[in-house]
Amino acid sequence: MTDETDAIRLLLIEDSEDDAVLVVDRLRRAGLSVDYERVETADAMAAALRDRAPDIVISDNGMPKFDAGAALRLLRDTDLDVPFIVVSGQIGEESATALMRAGAHDFVLKEKLTRLGPAVQRELREARDRQERRRAQAALRDSEERFRLVAENLHDVLFRFVPGPVPVLEYISPAIAGLTGLTPERLYERPELLFDIMGTAEGELMRRSWQVPLGSPLALSWSRPDGTRVVAEQRLVEVYDDGALIAVEGILRDITEQIEAAEQRRELEMKLHQVERLDSLGQLAGGVAHDFNNILGVIGGYTDFVLEELGPDHPCRTDLENIDHATRRAAALTRQLLIFSRLQPSNPEVVDLNAIVGEIERLLRRTIGEDIEFDTDLGGDLPYVTIDPSRLEQIIMNLVVNARTAMPEGGRLVIRTTLTERVPTGAIGAQPPSGQHVSLTVADTGCGMDEEVQRRAFEPFFTTRSTGQGTGLGLATVYGAVQEAAGAIMVDSAPGAGTRISVFLPAVESTAPTAGPDETDGTANRGHGEHILVVEDDDDIRAITRRVLTRGGYRVSDAGTRERALAMLQDASPPFDLLLSDVIMPGMPVLKFIQTAIDICPPIRIVFMSGYTADSDRQLPEGVPIVDKPFNADTLLRQIHATLAGLPG
Repeated sequence: MTDETDAIRLLLIEDSEDDAVLVVDRLRRAGLSVDYERVETADAMAAALRDRAPDIVISDNGMPKFDAGAALRLLRDTDLDVPFIVVSGQIGEESATALMRAGAHDFVLKEKLTRLGPAVQRELREARDRQERRRAQAALRDSEERFRLVAENLHDVLFRFVPGPVPVLEYISPAIAGLTGLTPERLYERPELLFDIMGTAEGELMRRSWQVPLGSPLALSWSRPDGTRVVAEQRLVEVYDDGALIAVEGILRDITEQIEAAEQRRELEMKLHQVERLDSLGQLAGGVAHDFNNILGVIGGYTDFVLEELGPDHPCRTDLENIDHATRRAAALTRQLLIFSRLQPSNPEVVDLNAIVGEIERLLRRTIGEDIEFDTDLGGDLPYVTIDPSRLEQIIMNLVVNARTAMPEGGRLVIRTTLTERVPTGAIGAQPPSGQHVSLTVADTGCGMDEEVQRRAFEPFFTTRSTGQGTGLGLATVYGAVQEAAGAIMVDSAPGAGTRISVFLPAVESTAPTAGPDETDGTANRGHGEHILVVEDDDDIRAITRRVLTRGGYRVSDAGTRERALAMLQDASPPFDLLLSDVIMPGMPVLKFIQTAIDICPPIRIVFMSGYTADSDRQLPEGVPIVDKPFNADTLLRQIHATLAGLPG
């Protein structure tokens, strides 16, 4: 449709050229610019409509072969929305009414052509308005279709409702079905179903927000039909018309992953904080472990001396045994902390698993308590395994403590060892294990673990105990030690059915272990007057060590510094048979001390004592034996005897 200032395209159906000129002249007098084409047959009109769409059609009704009715029908057969005006010399009321009903927009008598200009202007305006409405409606349909496509493919839920005591849902996108299991069709019928799927408090909160719109955003949560939890955020925007609230539009966004990510981030931050705290604690422990273990050594040493002097029925014996037990627990705790902090490197040895269990069985029974039945079922003729003995003790102790904690009201705990030809598929380890393994299983009749707890059981800091009741390091330490030994571990548990944790260690072919209990009596480790130089800066430890060695059949001299020790080596005649020295001492570095001592006395044998296996320990020559503090008399004497005899300690 052309603008009023442009020439209008007029299709004029008229068989009289004079009448045509009269019509055009009248339009031009009305201020219209006219570009017209005159036709007088149906074929000519059809051709004109095909060639160029007119802005308006004016038809004479008095032509003998082609009247206005036929022209109107021909125009209506096209898709053109063009005003059609009838001009006639005379027309009856019935004919005029029929033409108007057929779609004519107006009719003008030739004797009143002054009406033609205003009628054409009016119809052009109305046609222009109809075109604008059609364009707006088409744009609206396109917009609605685009909105529908977007809404139906969004993960977010879009909705619109009329607020009130009983909200009226006007639209909700299909994504609601994925979030709630409710289809839009069901919610159109019963919007309250959306509130009902939530908990009482949250459902009521959402209901109120649809009755009287509340501030946004609003966090809501519910369970899907499959049981998974959903957390969503609702945001509302009020829609007004002339200042009146007519509707509320909103979006419901699934923020479950964001919430879970935030929770995981908080958990990771907490774990990082715990790791940093543990690192600081480990550094602190490393700094004080030497002195702390010296103190434990003094307590344990003098306790052993007194116990040796007392008869089995002495009334103080139980108290002293409790002191000894507490000392061993303190030493084990220090060792566990250093192991987990990676401050104590592994010293793997070939060991007899059954012998290690037997060594610590007494300590385990005291740890477990009297309300739990404790049994061992140790397989016969088991191959040896290669592992740091202290790590193995820690594995057993931690598994037993974990089992004890699972039985607060008592129960039964069994330690079982056996030979396994193939590690079960469910076991986890650093590498897929193969070949024969010796298994250690700790089974309890406690509360058991569900699948989620089993999945996280070996995570550092993960614990099911109340705050302050556990560190979450016990099983993590076990897992680390098992991996270090190239073994595998498996958990078999269910809620209410107890727990079985099995450790699988690779079997080794060996005729004798390099670690384990001394199978001979105490006299086998006695000395025969060999001369030992004890180098220790702690006076109490030096005194206890001297006393143990003297009672063990050795001659003993001692020095409080390395410099003093070297001077004594230089002056000794005959030379000392063995040098027993602490690793960490002020003054001369340990490597320089070793080399100088060997230069002074080449045949001398050396044993070190250590309360904290730090970097300085790793610098020691390979094969130099180390006795961990706190040690008991048997351990020290066994190592001294083995070193003097040229045997591995």
